[in-house]
Amino acid sequence: MNEKTRSWWVVATVAMFVVVVGLVQAAQQGTVLVLNGYSGTVPVMQVNGKNYVNVEALARVTNGSMSFNGNQIVLTLPSAGSGGGAAASQQAAPPASQNTGFSKEFLTAAIEEMSTVREWHSALASAIANGFPVTGELVAPYQAQAATNLRLMQAAVSTQSDQGGAQLIGNAYGKMKQLSDKYVAKRANLEFVGPDALKNDPLDQSLIACGKSLRSMAGSGQFVDDGTCD
Repeated sequence: MNEKTRSWWVVATVAMFVVVVGLVQAAQQGTVLVLNGYSGTVPVMQVNGKNYVNVEALARVTNGSMSFNGNQIVLTLPSAGSGGGAAASQQAAPPASQNTGFSKEFLTAAIEEMSTVREWHSALASAIANGFPVTGELVAPYQAQAATNLRLMQAAVSTQSDQGGAQLIGNAYGKMKQLSDKYVAKRANLEFVGPDALKNDPLDQSLIACGKSLRSMAGSGQFVDDGTCD
């Protein structure tokens, strides 16, 4: 090692010693950096009247990431939209009511609507099975009540699960109306309808599968879309 190199290392060593002593003295003072919108603090160290922070601690508190690129330290902080800070996370988080399944009011109204649709379906199935004419006068009271209960159910929506459930039950109402209108039209056109007509009707089978899915969903109190009510 030549004299010039040795001198450089001596100077570097002394400089590192001064920095280390300064950092230790600053650490003993207990100064910390508080970041608005983030939980936790970052230790602050003072050297020659200037404040320095630990990069790793800063990355940890801000949920950032640190990497190395040659002689550079790259600190990547989360963007404002990513919800990295505690305050941002609180703002981004949906209200608790949206993540608690069905609300009590909606579930009550939904069960009432499902029961009305089931009664409508039973009246239609009974008329077909016994050879009774399926007329508009026969199904009108059931349809009217189901439509009323559907509106009441929709008015009771307050959570995301309620919204999803209301959509599926609305689909079930639509299937039932389509099925009812179909057989009322057959009667009006004097088409023959056998007693086993519903057993071979894909629309009826789709409605029954949807009803089973809705009953299971209501029993669990949680929104689950398995595609049967689409």
